This record gives sequence, structure tokens and C-alpha cells, in this order.
Amino acid sequence: MEKWSRLQLRALLMYQLSVNNNILEGVSFEYSKRTGRLRRVLSNGRLLATVRATDGFLVPSLEGAKKLLKTLDKYTVMVSDEAVPFVASGHSVFCKHVIWASREIRAGDEVMVVDRHGKLLAIGKAVISGEEMVVKKVGVGVRVRRGVYSDKRTPTSSKPLAT
Repeated sequence: MEKWSRLQLRALLMYQLSVNNNILEGVSFEYSKRTGRLRRVLSNGRLLATVRATDGFLVPSLEGAKKLLKTLDKYTVMVSDEAVPFVASGHSVFCKHVIWASREIRAGDEVMVVDRHGKLLAIGKAVISGEEMVVKKVGVGVRVRRGVYSDKRTPTSSKPLAT
């Protein structure tokens, strides 16, 4: 079953993200108790991705996105400096803040949002294509699923509120 999961995951990575390198080193798998299907991909006990039940596609976690960013420059959206604290906090990416987006991005794709220096800010789902994100100046480009500061206080919110 483990060998089949590796083959299945390799094929899925190739189809979904065009990744054809050895990114599966040291990963383990978690299966559904009820159906026996592949559900989660882990590395050293940390979640890298889940398999979406509706279509079987991978949904990367922040850890998985960090690992993907080391080897992949596709499916990435770069935002302006003024949007960084909001996106990192889990807010959607508006088109007016998109500096650059991969041409491969289609509506519905899982994408990684980065700052100007390539540092991961968030993961989410593209609402429109990458080319449209750059050209349009209104509307949402990416619905953020999780920002790097989603569970923590953001650097901008650490100031006490005036009373």
C-alpha cells in the first residue's frame, strides 16, 4: 500500500503541480479508517498536505508549501509590501496588490502567496487566472486558506488599543 501511495502521490504532483523531482523523500502517509484511501501526507509527524475528498487533489499545508517553494516557482503569487501583514494574517489577496503571478495559475488552483523576497505569507485558492490577477486592479485574486500569522498575533496588531 505504501508503494502504491508513493506512485499515486508522484502522479498527482506531476498532474497538479508539474513537479517531477524527488520531493517525496522522508514522507509518510495517513489513510482513512473507513475507506482506506490516502488522506494525509506527513513528514516527521508534520502535515505537508491533505487529499481533498471531492476531487482527490492535494491541498498543501504551510509546511508543505514551504517545502514546495524550495523546488517550485510555479503556482506562486507575489504581493506588494503594503499587503504583507494582511495576507500573512489570513486575509484575501486583492488584485491591486499583486505584483507578479505565475502564468500557470488557473481559477481554482492551490497557490502560495509570497512577499517580494520570496518568503511564504499564505496558501490559498486562486479565484482568477494568474495573468488576470496582474492585469486587473479590482476584485479578489486569491482566497487565503491560512496565513503564516493566522494562529499568532501579527506584528502590526501587537500594539495595545487606545482607550
